[in-house]
Amino acid sequence: MKLQPSSRDIWDMKYRLKSRVGEPVDRDIDDTLRRVAKALAAVEETPELQQQWEKEFLWALRNGAVPAGRILSNAGAGEHKPATALINCTVADTIHDSMDGILGNLHAAGMTLKAGCGIGYEFSTLRPKGAYVSGAGSTTSGPLPFMDIYDQMCKTVSSAGGRRGAQMGAFDVGHPDVPAFIRAKQENGRLQMFNLSLLITHEFVEAVKADQDWQLAFPVIQAEAKALSLDDPEQIVWRDWPIKDDYIVNEQGRVACRVYETVRARELWDMIMRSTYDFAEPGFIVIDEYNRMNNLWWCETIRSTNPCGEQGLPPNGACLLGSIDLTRFVETPFTDKAAFDFKLFEKVVRIFTRLLDNVVEISNLPLEAQQAEMAKKRRHGMGYFGLGSMLAMLKIRYGSEESLKLTEEVTRTMARIGWEEAINLSREKGPAPIMEEEFEVTAAMLSQRPEMAKDGIRIGDSVKGRVLHARYSRYMQRLGEEYPDLIEELVKVGARFSHHTSIAPTGTIALSLGNNASNGIEPSFSHAYLRNLIRDGKKTKDQIEVVSAEFLAYRERIDVEVTPENLPDYFVTADAITPNQHVDIQAAAQKWVDSSISKTINVPTEIPFAQFQEIYLYAVEKGLKGCTTFRFNPEVHQGVLVKEEELASTIYRFTLEDGTEIDLAGNETVEYDGETHTAANLYEAIKNGSYGRY
Repeated sequence: MKLQPSSRDIWDMKYRLKSRVGEPVDRDIDDTLRRVAKALAAVEETPELQQQWEKEFLWALRNGAVPAGRILSNAGAGEHKPATALINCTVADTIHDSMDGILGNLHAAGMTLKAGCGIGYEFSTLRPKGAYVSGAGSTTSGPLPFMDIYDQMCKTVSSAGGRRGAQMGAFDVGHPDVPAFIRAKQENGRLQMFNLSLLITHEFVEAVKADQDWQLAFPVIQAEAKALSLDDPEQIVWRDWPIKDDYIVNEQGRVACRVYETVRARELWDMIMRSTYDFAEPGFIVIDEYNRMNNLWWCETIRSTNPCGEQGLPPNGACLLGSIDLTRFVETPFTDKAAFDFKLFEKVVRIFTRLLDNVVEISNLPLEAQQAEMAKKRRHGMGYFGLGSMLAMLKIRYGSEESLKLTEEVTRTMARIGWEEAINLSREKGPAPIMEEEFEVTAAMLSQRPEMAKDGIRIGDSVKGRVLHARYSRYMQRLGEEYPDLIEELVKVGARFSHHTSIAPTGTIALSLGNNASNGIEPSFSHAYLRNLIRDGKKTKDQIEVVSAEFLAYRERIDVEVTPENLPDYFVTADAITPNQHVDIQAAAQKWVDSSISKTINVPTEIPFAQFQEIYLYAVEKGLKGCTTFRFNPEVHQGVLVKEEELASTIYRFTLEDGTEIDLAGNETVEYDGETHTAANLYEAIKNGSYGRY
C-alpha cells in the first residue's frame, strides 16, 4: 500500500539521513532500512556473519520490524552526525541532596539530551521547602525551583537543533512538597519540557480506600535523629528510599523518615485526581508494583521512567527500543477469512531480537556510567504498534473479549520467542554480564522473595545472577508457569539480556513507516483528523491532515467510495471505548511485558469526576504499573491529535497590543509575525511560553 503524503513527510523530516548541509543521503525509505541493517550487521564477528545478518535484518525491516527513532535516524550515520546516540530512553543518576548532586546531574542531563536521548529523573530525593541546610545556615527552596532549572536547560539544549528535548519528572507521593508538585504545571509556561508522574504505592491506595491518614515525610539524617523517637509513628515512618547516604536504615532496607505533616489520604487523592482531570497531569506510576515485577529486583531500584513511561529504569539506565507493525501480519483483511500470521510474526521477532541486541555495541551513549549500565545488563524493549488497526483489519472490535484474548496471545508469543532467542544468543555470544555475577543474599532480598528461603537459600549465601533472574523474578515465574523448560534453560546458560519487552507510544514511526497505523497498543484516535507536530524553523506547531492505515486499506481493498463516517462498526476509535476497556487491553498485554506500556486512556470531556477517579483504582486493581488519562479541555491545552469538529467549536480569545479583543475558532488561520498559524496552536504557544522556541 502506498504511503500517504503525511507519512512520507514525517520520514523525510525525522528519519531520512541528510548530509551536514541538508542534502538527502537516503534516496528513499528502503535506503534508510538498508543503512540500518548494514550498520547493525557490522557488529557481527566475521565478514560471513555480517553478510548473512545484513540480509536477514533487511528482510525483517521490510516485513514489519521498526527500530525506534534514534536507531532509524542515527544507525550508520556517524559520518554526518557522530555525536548522536541510538538510544531513545534514559534515566538520570540518583540526584543526591546537595548542590554537587543537583548541578552534577544537570550537566549529565544536558549531555544526554544533546545526544538525542530522552531522560527521566526523580526529584523527591531533594529535601522539602523550608528544611534547614546546616552547611549554608539557611533553609532550602525545595525540589520545584531546581526542576525549573532543568526545564530551562532542556529548552536551551533542544533549541540548538535536532530532536526536541523530552523529560520525565517523577515524585514520591509521600514527599512533603507533593501538593506543590501536583500543581506545578498549572502555572502557564512552567515545566513545559517535562512530563510529570507521581510515584504511587499500594500502601497509599489502601489508605485512600480506607479513608486513613497519610504521612508526608522525608529521610532524617543521623544528627537530626537524636532529637526524635524512632519508635514513635507520629514522628517517624519507615519507607523504601533510593538513597541510604547518612540516613538510618533498618534490616529490611527501609529508611527512617521524619513526618512533616499528616493529611487525609483521600484529600491528597482528590487533589491528584482533580489536577489530572483538568490538566492531564501528573501521571501515575505504581512504583512498588514496578519493582516487585522487575526482572533485576535484587540489584536495582527503579524510581523513574523514560519520558513516555514505557521504560522504568535504574540510575544511569538506558534502553533501546523497537516495535513491530502488527498490520503486516494480517492475511486477507476485512474478510471472514482474515487471520493473524503467527508463523511470520515469530520469524520477525527472532531476527529483530538479535538486531536490537546488536545496538548495545554501537549505542554511542554520551556518559560512561550509561554505557557501563547498558553493557552490564543489555536490556532492550521490543514492542509493537498498530494493535487497533490490526484488530479492525481482522474485524474484531477493540476492547471486546476477543480482542483481549488476541492481544494477550500476540504479546505472549513475542515474549516466548524473545526469551528463546535470549538463550540462543547467550550460547552463541555469552550472557549479559549481570547473569554471571555472584550476589550475597540479604535479609531484604529474602523478605522480598520468601520462596528463596523455602528453596534452602539463607542470608549470606552467594547466588548467581542468572538464578535470581530466571527463578525468582516474578515475571519469569509467570512465564515459567506456561514454559517451564524455557526457565530451566535460562538458569543453566543465562540470558543475553535482562529485559525484552516494552510497548512504546510509537507516534512518529507508526505515522511514517506504519502509514499511520494506530500508535503502540492504542486504537486509532480517529480515521481522519489533524496532527500537530513540531517542524524546524516554525514558531508554532504545524498542522497536517492524516487518515488511519485501516481506513486506507479498507478503501483500497474493499470500497473505494467509503468515507470515515460510514465505516463498519468494528472500526472503533479511542473515544468510543470505555475507560475500563482501555485498562483491560493494557492489562492483557502487561502480563507478558517485562518493562511497561505507554498508554493513554482518552476520556470524554463530560465524564463525571467521580467516575474519572474510578479509572485509576481499577488500573491498580488490574495490576498495571502505570495509568495515564487524557480529557480534552480546550481552555488548558491543545492536543497533539485533534478532530476538525473540536477545533471548529472551540473559541480562543486574543488581546491585541491596543487592548482590542478578538475571538477566533480553533481551526481559523492567523497571519502573525510573518507566519500563518492556526488560532489554537498560536494561542497555546503564546500561553505556555513556547512561541518561537521550536
